[in-house]
Amino acid sequence: MLGTAKRYSRDPKIAYIDLFCGPGRYTDGSKSTPIMILENALRNPTLRDSLVTLFNDKDPENVASLKVAISEIDNISSLKNQPTIYCSEVDSDAEKMFSSTKMCPTFSFVDPFGYKGLSAKFIRAMIKDWGSDSVFFFNYGRINAGISNPLVAKHMDALFGEERAEKMRDYVRNKSPAKREVYILEELANSLKDIGAPYVLPFKFKRVDGKRTSHALVFVSKHSLGYGIMKDIMARESSTEDEGVPSFQYSPADASTPLLFSLSRPLKQLSSDLCNTFAGKSLTFGEIFARHNVDTPYIQKNYRHALNKLETEGRITANPPMAKRQMRLGERTFAERTMVTFPPAKKS
Repeated sequence: MLGTAKRYSRDPKIAYIDLFCGPGRYTDGSKSTPIMILENALRNPTLRDSLVTLFNDKDPENVASLKVAISEIDNISSLKNQPTIYCSEVDSDAEKMFSSTKMCPTFSFVDPFGYKGLSAKFIRAMIKDWGSDSVFFFNYGRINAGISNPLVAKHMDALFGEERAEKMRDYVRNKSPAKREVYILEELANSLKDIGAPYVLPFKFKRVDGKRTSHALVFVSKHSLGYGIMKDIMARESSTEDEGVPSFQYSPADASTPLLFSLSRPLKQLSSDLCNTFAGKSLTFGEIFARHNVDTPYIQKNYRHALNKLETEGRITANPPMAKRQMRLGERTFAERTMVTFPPAKKS
């Protein structure tokens, strides 16, 4: 992004914004995210000269703690753009401010306590400009309870939209916890897509017993490149995978319940779906991945594995063919421009 920005500005900038930043250090002494962001920027000459940071928290004690922790960072004065720190409530005024401000490429982290200050329109304001993506903390436990609570209806309406939220209140009545969770996360994604964010990727965190979701980090983007980068990051942080397909969740119980995500044979499903989706078509590997991976758990290595298996079985052809492609980690590679041809669908 900086390379592109340099064509239009002699002083290109990228930004990191954390609107619910918390203290500089937590009670156990560990560093908060703002401190880690700044320390990383100081280690990278390009970031040191181009990164703009904005931190906010409504708690004066957190703000005071953060200021002290930042002042103690070695060589903090060498940052070309010193951190900006606010102490304020994130509300409709903040939404209006970001909606009317043209921002440089920005990665924003929105971490409210519960749901106050979190709305679909606010997320749209944070990602509206070129190169801007956002991650927000989705407190599933509180929002699950809030869907049916008339006292917080305005917050649910702001997040999901009034019409969708009303339908959700009807649907979740008497539904099992598992069905409620799937439905609420699906409707969250739909509400964000409605406001112009086609790429939505949640990473779930389970409670200690592994049975229910406590919260999720939700990545939102307008561009497939950002989506792909974050998908790879979340895949690496998943606590389980099945046949190499990541779960996109962290569960403390996974060590004792390894079958929690298993038994679904996800790669067999991927192979079948590719043959059905692209029947009778010829596409490059890059086109196959770009058109199919959104809203699925699959990452590039899963597609390479599935296509190699299909080619070995004679169900597809590739150019260059398997014999002329390199081996990597015991498997034939699929370059971005490798052409794959799927046979027409069989007539029933």
